[in-house]
Amino acid sequence: MNFDLTEEQNLLRQTIKEFANREIAPVASELDEAERFSPELTRRMGEIGLFGMLVSGEYGGSDMGYIAYVIAVEEIARVDASQAATVAVGNSLGIGPIYSYGSPEQKNRWLPDLCRGRTLAAFGLTEPEAGSDAGATRTRADLKGGQWIINGSKIFITNSSSSMTSVIIVQAVTGIRPDGKKELSCILVPVGTPGLTRKPMKGKMEWRASDTGELLFENCAVPEENLLGERGKGFRQMLASLDAGRLGIAAMGLGGARGCFDRALHYANQRYQ
Repeated sequence: MNFDLTEEQNLLRQTIKEFANREIAPVASELDEAERFSPELTRRMGEIGLFGMLVSGEYGGSDMGYIAYVIAVEEIARVDASQAATVAVGNSLGIGPIYSYGSPEQKNRWLPDLCRGRTLAAFGLTEPEAGSDAGATRTRADLKGGQWIINGSKIFITNSSSSMTSVIIVQAVTGIRPDGKKELSCILVPVGTPGLTRKPMKGKMEWRASDTGELLFENCAVPEENLLGERGKGFRQMLASLDAGRLGIAAMGLGGARGCFDRALHYANQRYQ
């Protein structure tokens, strides 16, 4: 089996490497120090095709595949983990669930702008008492009069509080199953919906220039058709999305290690003693 990259993949790596060195490296420290998310830089990453890499052209994606996606995240992370997080989470947890489980209407509404990097989507999963144990979700969504009425909160949600965020995918309890366990579903909540409050979170130790937010839902009402996929399938949707997202996080780790090595090697070669 041949594991060499194709000519197209090598060209992609070189293109993104040059972009990262030219556009991200000069401002990375400044953005990190100020804990500032950059919509301008995010849009430029969208312009070169870093969002929607796993989505078909029908919805505005490039359909380049997972190897290309991993290469892209790795090269961005080599220079700045914050921008790599924006790209990785934007593709896997923002675009991914809508592309995998959304109705044609939902895909047509949200994916074109998401794939072009004009807007961002967030996956509202983690809660103060439900992180790794996602089944402990307390946020509720009750179906009343053709609307989901959502109450609860989410925390540490990437790409959720910036001016670019257009929609939140919310995992919520929508009922109790016959076996007595929680029925979990995912619901699309457009930004600007009354009852949704978004608060940026500061003071992070890492990814300081990526957008992390806290979400509050107080009688937040969205139409019944905003349900993502089948009712009661939210937990499976979440697990599948996280599985795909781990590839991006692994690429971030590799890219960060390469960046550290490159800087250490440069310093060792120029240091005089």
